[in-house]
Amino acid sequence: AIATALVPSALGVIRCSGAGCLGLLEGLFSRPELVAAAPGNTIHHGFICDLKGVRLDEVMIAVFRAPHSYTGEEAAEIFCHGSPAGIRLILDALMERGFRAAEPGEFTRRAFLNGKMDLTRAEAVNELINAQTSHAHALALDRLTGSVGLEVHSIRDGLVRIMASLAIQLDYPEEDTGPVDVDLASLSSLEARIGALSRSFQRGRIYQEGVRIALAGLTNAGKSSLFNQLLQHDRSIVSDIHGTTRDYVEALVDVAGIPVRLFDTAGLRETTESVEGEGIRRSETVIRAADLVLYVIAADRGVTDEDTRRLNSISETRPVIAVWNKSDLRSDFPGDALAVSAVAGTGIDELNHRIATTLLGEGGQMPGDGRPGLQGSRHGADRSSPVIDSARQFDLLRRAETAVRETRLGLEQGVSVDAVAVDLQDALSAIGEITGEVTSSDILDVMFGSFCVGK
Repeated sequence: AIATALVPSALGVIRCSGAGCLGLLEGLFSRPELVAAAPGNTIHHGFICDLKGVRLDEVMIAVFRAPHSYTGEEAAEIFCHGSPAGIRLILDALMERGFRAAEPGEFTRRAFLNGKMDLTRAEAVNELINAQTSHAHALALDRLTGSVGLEVHSIRDGLVRIMASLAIQLDYPEEDTGPVDVDLASLSSLEARIGALSRSFQRGRIYQEGVRIALAGLTNAGKSSLFNQLLQHDRSIVSDIHGTTRDYVEALVDVAGIPVRLFDTAGLRETTESVEGEGIRRSETVIRAADLVLYVIAADRGVTDEDTRRLNSISETRPVIAVWNKSDLRSDFPGDALAVSAVAGTGIDELNHRIATTLLGEGGQMPGDGRPGLQGSRHGADRSSPVIDSARQFDLLRRAETAVRETRLGLEQGVSVDAVAVDLQDALSAIGEITGEVTSSDILDVMFGSFCVGK
């Protein structure tokens, strides 16, 4: 499979994997003896030729011997020039030689099936590729290096120990051993850890998929200036004339590590002008679809009755942050007011912080900025606890948490050992599905089907 984009570039990479792939490759390489005798993790220079011996490109071939490769199999990577035409010629030669095209995610699927990684790490590969910000990248890299897998395995080990205690009662029912000897404190702790990992899904989704934030407010509140300030370049037209913005403008921006689709909307007011009225109607649609609304108040004119009405209406259906813009034109503000100056750039860091805490909560993981609880590490990511970004993992964690809760309640209420063991076994089964210890080919087909072909 082609592992790089099929566009003109300095280099292209073609990946090959499977028993006997190096033997097939020898017949296309100008120096076959090098590939045949090459130890693993070595690189060799030569030419790729077609079956007639015609040179197609000057290449470097990286040789990997099983099990020390990404897939755990015999593998090779061909580094050629990034000409789409040249890459296609090499692919055609490989197919004629006996290779077949890889399925989406097949290399990572083989790595999982060959025990090179569990499913949490396999999913993290795709999450890392699709990360939109440095913080999302850092969290995905943590998952790839095993942060979620280690926590899940640790939870599973704890559940297995408790199941062993129940097994004694199940295996020797004729012996009166008294009350079931299970450490309820440990069970409660495991339940809490499963719950914490499950709740991290909301943060993980926000960092990976991003959110929609709309700037709203009356005309001449400075929304377009604030929009440009958040983007760090001029995108919206700024003017003192009321109604300058006739339609919404959108752009992608990184806010505290969160991928944000930011919308600058038309100023809200009653108007009889048809074009401006249509822009306001479109903007109201954008506001209703936003995950968060920044309601911009012009500090020089203060909160008007219309501001209050609009704020109350919007806040009934979605989170709203009131932003007092043009703070350079006023010195006195209400005690809890968030004051910024889009022109001077003051207050923007505090605004970014407020956005992040509103979306994630005060305990949410954000890049460190010196505030308590927000200490960062490499790439600005808080590594204190793992964060999941897989809906599959989230569903399984919720199932496991419910089963563990039922187990705990059953033990506290004196329910029969066999009934309690059924609940605990369900929890173990769900946990096993997270890492892939318990899975089916259908699940793997769906999961790896979303990968790019080269992975």
